Amino acid sequence: MNKDKKTNVYQFKQNKNTSKVKKVLSLNERLGRILIVFFLVLILLVFRIGWLQIVQGADLKEDMYRQLTTSKTISPKRGTIYDSTGKALAISAQVDTVSVDPTQLVVKNEDEEAAKLLTEQLREKVAKAFSDIFDLDYEETLEKLSSDSTNVTIARKVENDKIAELETWMEENKIYSGINIDEDTKRYYPYDNLASNLIGFTGTDNQGLWGLESKWNDLLTGTPGRVTSAQDAVQDLIPYENSTYIAPQNGNDITLTIDANIQQIAEKYLKQACEENDCEDGGNVIIMNPNNGDILAMATYPDYNLNDPYTLDYIPDDEWDKMSSEEQNTKLQQTWNNRAITSTYEPGSVFKIITAATALEEDLADPDTPNIYTCDGSEEVSGVTIHCSDLAGHGSQSLRDALKNSCNPAFIQLGQKIGAATLYRYYDAFGFFNTTGFADIGDSGNSGERSGFFWDLNDVKDVELATMSFGQRFRITPLQMITAVSTVANDGVLMQPRIAKEIRNTDTGAVTTIEPVEVRQVISKETSETLLDMLQSVVDSGTGRYAQVKGYSIAGKTGTSEPDPSDEDAGFVASFAAISPVESPEVVVLVTLYGLTGENHNGSTVAAPVVAQILKEVLPYLGIQSDTTDSDSSAETTALSNVKNKTMAEAKKIIENQGFECEISGASDEIVSAQMPVAGTALIEGSMVKLYSEDSDTRVSQNVPNLKEMTLSEAKAALRNKNLNIKYTGSGRVTSQSISANTSVEEGTVVEVVLQEGDVD
Repeated sequence: MNKDKKTNVYQFKQNKNTSKVKKVLSLNERLGRILIVFFLVLILLVFRIGWLQIVQGADLKEDMYRQLTTSKTISPKRGTIYDSTGKALAISAQVDTVSVDPTQLVVKNEDEEAAKLLTEQLREKVAKAFSDIFDLDYEETLEKLSSDSTNVTIARKVENDKIAELETWMEENKIYSGINIDEDTKRYYPYDNLASNLIGFTGTDNQGLWGLESKWNDLLTGTPGRVTSAQDAVQDLIPYENSTYIAPQNGNDITLTIDANIQQIAEKYLKQACEENDCEDGGNVIIMNPNNGDILAMATYPDYNLNDPYTLDYIPDDEWDKMSSEEQNTKLQQTWNNRAITSTYEPGSVFKIITAATALEEDLADPDTPNIYTCDGSEEVSGVTIHCSDLAGHGSQSLRDALKNSCNPAFIQLGQKIGAATLYRYYDAFGFFNTTGFADIGDSGNSGERSGFFWDLNDVKDVELATMSFGQRFRITPLQMITAVSTVANDGVLMQPRIAKEIRNTDTGAVTTIEPVEVRQVISKETSETLLDMLQSVVDSGTGRYAQVKGYSIAGKTGTSEPDPSDEDAGFVASFAAISPVESPEVVVLVTLYGLTGENHNGSTVAAPVVAQILKEVLPYLGIQSDTTDSDSSAETTALSNVKNKTMAEAKKIIENQGFECEISGASDEIVSAQMPVAGTALIEGSMVKLYSEDSDTRVSQNVPNLKEMTLSEAKAALRNKNLNIKYTGSGRVTSQSISANTSVEEGTVVEVVLQEGDVD
């Protein structure tokens, strides 16, 4: 029994020791396995690090720099265009462009579907903000934000207040990545339509698209700069050793020879003439200083608003909507064109100046030898009958008489005497066979200027010689015509027309002056003086008498070119060229009106009065003294008293004591708050004055009647019927009025008219 018990004890101890050994072995095995796993993980980590560092290192480094750094283009400031008095006609203001990188507008989440949903919600939120702030279409904006592009432009030329609103929204919504705000500039034209056809405009990228903005684009644009820097998650800049800054080179400022005040005068009367005479193809006015070639004004009608060039205000919306896209594009380009340089026309009798100059210079004519030229009302040339403006004929005439009468047969006879070869030599000398290069600065681009179209000399036969002698059946530009007329006014010296006076480098301040260019002596000073004297006779007692301005000597020539027989839709072209003062010319004006189809289509009655209106304002503005101290008005005027803040009864008595009629709006004891015309207006006796109080300021508008060809008494009555006032100059019949017919004006407005005596062919 004891032996068995000992045996059992031994076996128990042995089993216990075996169990301990097994436990030790099991622990060692686990530790070994852990070590194996550890070393495997370590090897994998080392391999991964090596893979990232060696294989993908360059790409990851590039990604890091891309996320860390930002590179932005700094747009240069486009140069300013000034007029000759320093007024800014085209300026660039600092704005911003907002763009988005849609690939950064994402929300990360382990759940792919959740990430997709959150990203969509984020983009919808951003699109809603953009559409509200920048007044954009929400659906179109959301479509942009959902694209695969890395750069999508949302809004260009954004003003500072909108940018501030966007930045506030981004801060409030903790959205920083993906939205970029880059500096930019926006082109403004402070005077809207002024000189629009000359200046032209830029596109959304600030590149010149039309006019001088296009021709001088390289001078005005400048060179963009760039800044590279680092930014954190909220787009704040952080130190970055590789930051770079390349400053932009701003564009040059350019000063024109155009005077904005003279330009406004030219545009005002050009518009009035085109509307009153139904000029289907518009018109243009050029005003030039003949002594240096400076262009003081270059106006075209119709014009357009440079700040909104794709909207043509003179075309009703319903009519515009009916046009096809091709028709709309054609109409836009026609309106944008500067007709003074891009369109050619038959100059008509204004060109007789050139024929007369050639004959005088070649000693083939004398101004006052009588009975040299005969006019029976027409001239037979190689079986073709060419009529004169006076079908009854002018009889025997001197050259001065023929110019005063604008006699076609006389100039046909003169042209035959000169011959085609000699005429062409002078045409070339006057510059009709080449463009003027008026806007050429260095290697600047094409201005769209055209040259004249003439027959080949070998094709000039008797009929061609006859018609070109009085200015028809060839074509030139208005700028070529006024340049030639200015040559006559400048002692026979041809000056290159000049539109730019100087260029200023805005970065260095360096100024480059564009000097006047004397091209050549075309005719002698003696011929110039003789011809000026003859042309003054045209205005004093010939067909140009409607161009007279009291107190100033004016030389000029009418022009009426007949429609081209090959063009059934063409109308007459009426024009007038004037030089003043004759003794020492300072101004040359050319008015050209296209597409006249009515009975009144002569340069003498349509264009000459426009020249008179322009010169009446331009000559005093330029400081050119009148040779008379008489008042311009044919009747005495009195300055209207200021009756504001007086009772209606008291004010009415004061006005009636001045010799005016008075109408009140309100009770006698009410206080005058406004008067029409305003205080200080010069009025003739019997003029109408309207008074208003604050409680009864009910103003009435009237359409100005067409006063042309009326006598003074008829014009007074027509205006009085509409409670409008008159101020007049001269005697006879009305040739021009300061406010166009059918213009709506307030009752009491003063309409100035010019009256002249006599009939004009």
